[in-house]
Amino acid sequence: MAHLDQKRSENITGDFYVDSTCIDCDTCRWVAPQVFSRMGEQSAVYHQPETDTERLTALQALLSCPTASIGTVDKPKDIKLAQSSLPILLEDNVYYCGYHSEKSFGGASYLIVRPEGNVLVDSPRFTPSIVKQIEALGGLKYMYLTHRDDVADHRKYREHFGCDRILHQDDISNDTIDVEIQLSGTEPIQLDWDLLIIPVPGHSKGHTVLLSQNKFLFAGDHLAWSDSLQQLIAFRRYCWYSWTELVKSMHHLATYSFEWVLPGHGRRYHADRKTMQQKIQECLAWMEAN
Repeated sequence: MAHLDQKRSENITGDFYVDSTCIDCDTCRWVAPQVFSRMGEQSAVYHQPETDTERLTALQALLSCPTASIGTVDKPKDIKLAQSSLPILLEDNVYYCGYHSEKSFGGASYLIVRPEGNVLVDSPRFTPSIVKQIEALGGLKYMYLTHRDDVADHRKYREHFGCDRILHQDDISNDTIDVEIQLSGTEPIQLDWDLLIIPVPGHSKGHTVLLSQNKFLFAGDHLAWSDSLQQLIAFRRYCWYSWTELVKSMHHLATYSFEWVLPGHGRRYHADRKTMQQKIQECLAWMEAN
């Protein structure tokens, strides 16, 4: 819970504010970019919401902040409206969950709603609001974990929904030793007709990505959009296993076609397939130059 006595001086005067517990995860800045910005090495409110839409996105950012560093001077009477708006439909059957977890340093998670059984991609915080919304959308069959870093409250989701968790063996730790489906090797795995798991070692040894419907790439920490560079990037600074392997994995990923990049960290990107392929090639050129 944010504390007014810890409010950052960089916040513009008004109802919403960010306090000094902010970990600079960037969540609020891409959820509600018209309200939050980076000032120094933390977020702050640079523009108070003026419309219903701006207020709703600011509240969604408040709910999604992994450290509860966003607060309001007055208790929000419309918080239940914001809670009911999450998860947010992006396109087709894919939703952004919100409710980021500090255990994953604010990593994003997504929900794929399917007649064959829903898939939760990486772990949001286990809170009553998002759990109820997932229940209303049909529960969970699988909980797919891209890599070791963003597992957060995976066990609580397993206990509540009875879903089978999926993680590559090379990323198993003491916390995930009981995962039901443990992948192995470097060959793609067809989980179902619309779900292809592609091993992409690099960020971590057992990192994988999920391609859904040949359209949505759930990229974990393998690939993301950078607003500052205006291109797709990999995280050289946060490459825990091998940059050389990560570059190889990106070359392999470039053989696939998709329209969305939905990362755990970094910003998502949407484009037609031709543009996406161009951006992947630009990313590869950038990676090989770094």
